[in-house]
Amino acid sequence: MSRIGRKPINIPAGVEVKVDGSCVTVKGPKGTLTQKFQPSMNIAVEGAEIVVTRPNDDKENRSLHGLTRTLIHNMIVGVTEGFKKELEVNGVGYRVQKQGTNLVMNLGFSHQVIVPETDEIKIDVPAPNKIIINGIDKQKVGQFAAEVREKRPPEPYKGKGIKYIDEVVRRKEGKTGKGK
Repeated sequence: MSRIGRKPINIPAGVEVKVDGSCVTVKGPKGTLTQKFQPSMNIAVEGAEIVVTRPNDDKENRSLHGLTRTLIHNMIVGVTEGFKKELEVNGVGYRVQKQGTNLVMNLGFSHQVIVPETDEIKIDVPAPNKIIINGIDKQKVGQFAAEVREKRPPEPYKGKGIKYIDEVVRRKEGKTGKGK
């Protein structure tokens, strides 16, 4: 039995969960999330908690059991607390700023890189070298952060570029310039 899948999910106060067949809707103080799950997974609201069970021990059902429970848990955390990714910009002359709803980045190109924020994703720039991405959907926050990082990923020689706050860039030694 899946250790994660069999744990019940507590529903905090102020959160409303509606299960309609294989579709789960979670409504909370920060917003509403809806997601369809595999119809073979049994999702039930029992009192103040959600229980996910599987019909049998087939390989596919075993795989989906823990995944389904984790996705529902992430939906509940998203509508109560939200998710956040922090990015750091390193490099001489590299800086970011917020203009209206756009993230404007100077990354050493001949032009500025502009990324607009969406309805679900909010961007905050507390310092010229720091970007904070907030949202209620964990997958969308992570995807947006990856797309911003992709504009100038960190390079291994000087460490210049956009990296996650907790990311460690493996540094390489440059050429030695030694001849024959």
